[in-house]
Amino acid sequence: QSWSRGMSYCLHSESHWDTGPIYVRENGKLHVVNQGAGGIQNVTPKTRPFRLFSRGFSVELCMNREDDSARRQRTDHFIFTYTKEGNLRYSAKSLFSLVLGYISDNVDHIDSLIGFPEQIAEKLFSAAEARQKFTEPVTGLRALQKFTEAYGNLVLCSLCLRNRYLVISEKLEEIKSFRELTCLDLSCCKLGDEHELLEHLTKEALSSVKRLLLKDNALSDAGLRRMTAPVRVLKKGLENLLVLDLSCNPKITDVGIGYLLSFKKLNCLDISGTGLKDVNAVIKRIQMQIGLVHSKVPLKEFDHSNCKTEGWAEQTVLQWEQAVMEAIKPQDNLRSRTAALHFYGKTHRIEEVVKCKLVEAETKASGNLQFYKEKVQNCHLALKKEVAGSHELKNNKKRALAEQERERTSKQKHLCLTVEDWDLLNTY
Repeated sequence: QSWSRGMSYCLHSESHWDTGPIYVRENGKLHVVNQGAGGIQNVTPKTRPFRLFSRGFSVELCMNREDDSARRQRTDHFIFTYTKEGNLRYSAKSLFSLVLGYISDNVDHIDSLIGFPEQIAEKLFSAAEARQKFTEPVTGLRALQKFTEAYGNLVLCSLCLRNRYLVISEKLEEIKSFRELTCLDLSCCKLGDEHELLEHLTKEALSSVKRLLLKDNALSDAGLRRMTAPVRVLKKGLENLLVLDLSCNPKITDVGIGYLLSFKKLNCLDISGTGLKDVNAVIKRIQMQIGLVHSKVPLKEFDHSNCKTEGWAEQTVLQWEQAVMEAIKPQDNLRSRTAALHFYGKTHRIEEVVKCKLVEAETKASGNLQFYKEKVQNCHLALKKEVAGSHELKNNKKRALAEQERERTSKQKHLCLTVEDWDLLNTY
């Protein structure tokens, strides 16, 4: 009884704290302390909802008290969603997501990715791309090189820099880091003969290029000589080239076309708008030496719709373009809607139609100079033609001997290199 009075006194002395009913077990029975009367009653406890915290309780998640910036950066460890009832619910991210985010934040410190699974590497690249790690001047280049060394054309298999001279100037080293490209569009960039990117085209890293578009780049015979030197002499460089567009370069003459004859695998060639003097002689020369036929109608291979930026780094190239445009555009709000689209999700570049005033003027004078390789005729038809007349066989043998003689003399000419060719070879 004295214990009960003491408990009642304690409860009355701290009555400002709402502790609720207090239960005491005595002699195998459960008793409740009656706060109003100060006694103990034998009652069965009523069930009430369990409340861990009182109303109005709040908690703050502190990841690291010493470093506020690190604490703010780590708030993305939780995913906040809303239930159907409108209540806010948060759940912790998976360990894989946390590790992926940490590595992408420090992607420039990766030593090598060679042998790493490409499925995980693609997720890592996307996470670093979302954080715009590849747009940073020094660390972005180092990180991009690690990916291109390990995955080659998966990072980027096709690159379209049409009319993007400023992007080439700002991100030249990053562009040169791409390996195993199969399509490269540099149309309307006014690069000239001495540009570093044209010299990079002859490197082994771009020997996989099959489609090269160099329309309207102020090229001359000297630029073509430099670009074809590894193929003509060392049998390296752009040896796998299938489609080549050199239109709208009026400084290219008949001499420069002679350098292109070293591309034996060419299927399509466009030299419209060049400064040819004897067009008929050039057409015959191209047909005889590399087997391309002059097309009477424009070819779809040169409508600039087949070359687009494709690969993991598609959004990276778009981020480069946006950064350049933001730097040069005036301070106005003309593109607010476009900026909103860029903010809320991935965007796709709208490819504009290539227009060049020089093409319209030069092609009227020289005509459409596009060439293609005819499909091989059926073997049965060829056998019938051979049996039909022995006279044609003799003519074919004479043509074959004449071609062999020309190839022999051309090889001798190639062996007799000029001083300029030796200077070019010493640079490789």
